[in-house]
Amino acid sequence: MNIVDWAVSTMDALGPLGVFLLIFLENIFPPIPSEVILPLAGVTSAGPNQSFWLMLLASIAGSVVGAWLLYGIGRLLGPERLRVIFIRLPLVHVEDYDKTVAFMDEHGYKAIFFGRFVPGIRSLISIPAGLYAMPIGMFTLLTAIGSGIWNTLFITIGYFMGSNWTVIEPYTDIFSNVAYAVILLVVLWFAVKLVLREKKRRELGLPDPDAEEIAELDQEKAEEKAEEKAEPGQGATGSADSSEERAEER
Repeated sequence: MNIVDWAVSTMDALGPLGVFLLIFLENIFPPIPSEVILPLAGVTSAGPNQSFWLMLLASIAGSVVGAWLLYGIGRLLGPERLRVIFIRLPLVHVEDYDKTVAFMDEHGYKAIFFGRFVPGIRSLISIPAGLYAMPIGMFTLLTAIGSGIWNTLFITIGYFMGSNWTVIEPYTDIFSNVAYAVILLVVLWFAVKLVLREKKRRELGLPDPDAEEIAELDQEKAEEKAEEKAEPGQGATGSADSSEERAEER
């Protein structure tokens, strides 16, 4: 059974709940294409005992709940842990972390909204929103509006075109492939830029910008280990003192 047959059977069996589950999975597993699931939901909504509006609301709910899960993953990691990761990773520095924070502060809301229209990014954009602690209320609102527009477009196409919706499938594939190619080129551009920056720093004999930060982290870690080793001894000393106090009382 291919993904289309599986999606159709799921929606036929569960109706709006099936759409909710499929779009939820599409958010956390991007290879499941919403460009296929949503028109099928529109086709199904035109059938007997089905509702266009219920299908649409279920799809938006699936998008929001899936985004919440990814947001939560980012939130668990948190900005402080992310900062430490930036410091420890090769090629990137704490100044890069500061730049990403500044970018999210200035453009984060726009990135969440417009990211809902880009394959691949549509799912992954929820993680940095959690990493940089975007307010959950605004995150939910922007996700619901952006996903609502995207979902409405494709469900409406499926609803009015019926089984003929497949005529647009080649165009959605082209759009997705172009989007993925652009994302890959951007990632490669950043990677080359970082490598060249590091090469230039070493040629000039400049110190690692994060050297002091790394030294502080190592010192803190060493102090924590020393405290952990000292705690059992302190506990034994405390017990001995308590025994002496009880003996004096007697």
